[in-house]
Amino acid sequence: MTQIEQLREWVRESDNIVFFGGAGVSTESGIPDFRSVDGLYHQQYDYPSETILSHTFYRQKTEEFYRFYRARMLCLDAKPNAAHRKLAQWEQEGKLKAVVTQNIDGLHQAAGSKVVLELHGSVLRNYCERCGRFYGVEHIVTSEGVPVCECGGSIKPDVVLYEEGLDQKTLTDAVRYISEADVLIVGGTSLAVYPAAGLLDYYRGNKLVLVNKTPTPRDSAANLVVQGSIGEIFSQLD
Repeated sequence: MTQIEQLREWVRESDNIVFFGGAGVSTESGIPDFRSVDGLYHQQYDYPSETILSHTFYRQKTEEFYRFYRARMLCLDAKPNAAHRKLAQWEQEGKLKAVVTQNIDGLHQAAGSKVVLELHGSVLRNYCERCGRFYGVEHIVTSEGVPVCECGGSIKPDVVLYEEGLDQKTLTDAVRYISEADVLIVGGTSLAVYPAAGLLDYYRGNKLVLVNKTPTPRDSAANLVVQGSIGEIFSQLD
């Protein structure tokens, strides 16, 4: 039995699948990744991308942050790919219980997924730091400099920057779904970013599947490793 056949069988037999995904799910929709050779961290700016996307930089050089953010973090023309669509299909069929994602692009919801736990927030949501009012991404795109609320407060993207903690409720929900899952499929992530990667430790089952183009530090602990493009692999599943 090939790896794809094994995965297909596990998916067919299960009605309690959880998917945990990273940047590799979005790169196939044309959204640049941070750590790949042609990813954001390897492009030239006055500051490293990791510095710009930090809480400290946001506070100290907010206008510079937004110049980078608008140019590099908003990929609003991107469309869901085969992996996003397959996950939404499984949820509609009652097989998939939740998507836990490190991505901030909203593509899982665009594909039709309803239970999506966004560990790192979403570029589609922004809020006033003074009054808490929410704004869509269009407000960020059409404004210049630091976007400002009607109340005069600065608007901040609802994304988790470096040095910031993850949302506690999202984290708690992710732990619950992963710990209760029958099949846990991990896709498109190098499993290098913590605390997100540590969520795998809560899985108690014996059907841990890793789908990635390159090896990960957790391959030896997985029950099934499928290497390749996640979109191509998911398009071969029922």
